[in-house]
Amino acid sequence: MTIALIDYGAGNLHSVHNALRKAGADDVTITADADVVARADRIVLPGVGAFRACRDALVAIPGMVDAMNEAVNSRGIPFLGVCVGMQLLADAGEEFGRHEGLGWIPGTVRLIEPTDASIKVPHMGWNDVVLNGQPPLIEAGEAYFLHSYHYEAADPAHVAAVTDHGGPLVAAVARDTIIGCQFHPEKSQRYGLSFLARFLDWKP
Repeated sequence: MTIALIDYGAGNLHSVHNALRKAGADDVTITADADVVARADRIVLPGVGAFRACRDALVAIPGMVDAMNEAVNSRGIPFLGVCVGMQLLADAGEEFGRHEGLGWIPGTVRLIEPTDASIKVPHMGWNDVVLNGQPPLIEAGEAYFLHSYHYEAADPAHVAAVTDHGGPLVAAVARDTIIGCQFHPEKSQRYGLSFLARFLDWKP
């Protein structure tokens, strides 16, 4: 089984690669080649930084978004988005203006605005992951988060899990063969490796 880990200058690439290997992946290819992504059995989109910068870098790779769309939305190849890689699944992000996302799971990425003024942004550190319904792959537990913007899903049915930081925040989204996590599995120790192992074994 081949896993394509998309390289578009997203920052946490090698730590995600190492975590996938620790979780049991034998064949992980770090790639900016759309043809490699098109042939992969699993696709992982990492991401650290601003929504616009990540989106622009991804779109700048010739054929990459088309290859992702064909593999995931036409052929049902399992896909994982991590942190900003998850946020790019939305229709748009509002960091430094409004910018178009992939639009795979309808919603908007907006600044975290806690209901309690004592709660600080960014949301950083370990926090609970609470299930919303019976989502694929996600289990209740604790994971590591680091983000200032959060995913507001248009359809609550796409929210796989939530966490709390001065109010509920989306911790994971899911649709069909697509799953995205706001937490960092590569920094979430046993919880994160277990999640990645389930993604590797996933047969949606």
